[in-house]
Amino acid sequence: MTLEVNSGQPRAIGFLLLNNFTMISLASAVEALRMANQLSGEELYLWYTLTMDGQPVSASDGITITPDASVETCPKLDTVIVAGGLNITKGYDRTHINWLQEMDRKGCKLGAICTGGYLLADAGLLDGYECSTHWEYLAALQEAFPKVNCSNRLFSLDRDRMTCTGGTVPLDMMLNVIKLEHGYQLSAAISEMFICDRVRDDKDQQKVPLRHVLGTTQPKLLELVALMEANIEEVIEMDELAHYVNLSRRQMERLFQKFLDCSPSRYYLKLRLLRARQLLKQTSMSIIDIADACGFVSSPHFSKCYREQMGIPPREERSVVGKGNENERVNKENKQTLVASKPQPTAKEFVSSGAFTEAKTESTFGSIPLKDKREK
Repeated sequence: MTLEVNSGQPRAIGFLLLNNFTMISLASAVEALRMANQLSGEELYLWYTLTMDGQPVSASDGITITPDASVETCPKLDTVIVAGGLNITKGYDRTHINWLQEMDRKGCKLGAICTGGYLLADAGLLDGYECSTHWEYLAALQEAFPKVNCSNRLFSLDRDRMTCTGGTVPLDMMLNVIKLEHGYQLSAAISEMFICDRVRDDKDQQKVPLRHVLGTTQPKLLELVALMEANIEEVIEMDELAHYVNLSRRQMERLFQKFLDCSPSRYYLKLRLLRARQLLKQTSMSIIDIADACGFVSSPHFSKCYREQMGIPPREERSVVGKGNENERVNKENKQTLVASKPQPTAKEFVSSGAFTEAKTESTFGSIPLKDKREK
């Protein structure tokens, strides 16, 4: 994604709230921006909630939000993010599409959280772009808008577009955007404040429940996959797997090929490698131990399979994590010093929002100095 730092000026982001938007997704995105301002001691981001007419809108949990402005009265925006939720196809009309197309013509960056990507796609604003959306609408979006490069990734940053799935994923997306714009140190500090064990990146994928894909029409296939997931370390032989569910080897292979477009052994291997990726990124286990825990007879065989499936060798995946852990260690060691000697706010006057004014009373205010706007 092409992200240019607004030197000296806060980035203004408008959240276009559709009816029945998901509150958790909106809050996850906004809170990352709020904390970026608090920890940096600078008003890096301004945010506004918007509806087309400025009238209140209800979230999917029934809470009513009174927006900051209508699309006609809102301040000039650098970015517009569509906040979607339930019944996305009924949450917008032609006026939404026309306004978003106008914002695109003006050079505004566009994004979406939860199911909001469906509206951007309907407006023709994701043609040729990679797009992430909640798994409930992934198949529908792919079918309705074939020019959109639908992805099962948690979020996608593609040039001047940012899209993500639902739940807490907008937090991960925003932390990655903040890292691109203002550096790793600030992004990591925000993660620590929100007690995040790990900041997920754009290579992580959402887990689409197989029951959603297959419904209840293929109980044997669901049982086979459940057996695979429960036996990652001690791999079950294919003939034995088929026997457990009273199928022949040939019948089992036909099921996988028809509904999952791959062989049973290939699907099983993918499950094991995904588990290995989690262990590489989330633990300090050795590669030999991870290979053993995921059912591989040797680390060379594991490394070969991992490279073929994931595109990089396990050691490279581990080296990226190691670098992040070292940065976190240094950040923690310096945290008390940074807080104790926090810099005074710059002489530049900011138009302070209420949230930014309140943040000045927090002990962490200005604890992360922004020396370099981009991570080296």
